[in-house]
Amino acid sequence: MKAYVFPGQGAQFVGMGKDLYETSPLAKELFQKANTILKFKITDLMFDGTDEDLKQTKVTQPAIFLHSVILSRTMGNDFKPDMVAGHSLGEFSALVANKTLNFEDGLRLVSKRAQAMQKACEMNPSTMAAILGLDDKAVERVLESIKEEVVVPANYNSPGQLVISGSNEGIRIACEKMKEAGAKRALPLKVGGAFHSPLMEPARVELADAIKTTKFGKGVCPIYQNVTGQSVTDPEIIKTNLIAQLTSPVRWTQIMKNMIANGAKEVIEVGPGTVLQGLFKKMDKNIITGSAG
Repeated sequence: MKAYVFPGQGAQFVGMGKDLYETSPLAKELFQKANTILKFKITDLMFDGTDEDLKQTKVTQPAIFLHSVILSRTMGNDFKPDMVAGHSLGEFSALVANKTLNFEDGLRLVSKRAQAMQKACEMNPSTMAAILGLDDKAVERVLESIKEEVVVPANYNSPGQLVISGSNEGIRIACEKMKEAGAKRALPLKVGGAFHSPLMEPARVELADAIKTTKFGKGVCPIYQNVTGQSVTDPEIIKTNLIAQLTSPVRWTQIMKNMIANGAKEVIEVGPGTVLQGLFKKMDKNIITGSAG
């Protein structure tokens, strides 16, 4: 069975999607449609902008979404997923790729999500950190011991790699305690805020209204969702999980385990970067991995 996975924020690079735009009439049409929907020329920023341009959340998220979704569309009949998943933002790309959402609605939701998250970050200055070399339970115990600040597990990326999220002071305290507990590294990340934490509650409320009023259909294959790590096909459950995603951890380790347990033999990453296929290889060295396109 073949799984297709879609990356999240952090995978962006200047020039992403330019080759698709120049070689595929379908890609060019979709990129131009995106410029109209977003009301700014995201293609200029993606193809010829600066790293700083692309780091703005309102640009980063639609840019990665567009690269991933348009790449899947240009594969035509070669894109035949048995299962899909996306890391954080990538979950929206996966839902458009497997036809649960149409392209236009998916892009509008991603744009709304990015703007709502940007606002939440400005309301509550906060950050994230990667904890390497400690098992999940040990990280969770350290976080539970910090009572005075908001700091929580955010991304269960693979065994021994967990990203935490919280207030600036909470992350500082947590990083010190993680090193004392034996972490190989406790590395603050250059991100705009505490994604997948209670500090994203204002963004969750704002996005919830948009998701509830958007039509979700029956996809061509199951999606493994961030909030549970489980396979889902019911559009209403997908919506509920998608709303919860902003304030809940990404259970990527569980997604990988469940995809492999349910028969995934090949994993193709669709979009910028190769991080997700690397995580699958760490989980199971026998899995076949690759990039789309």
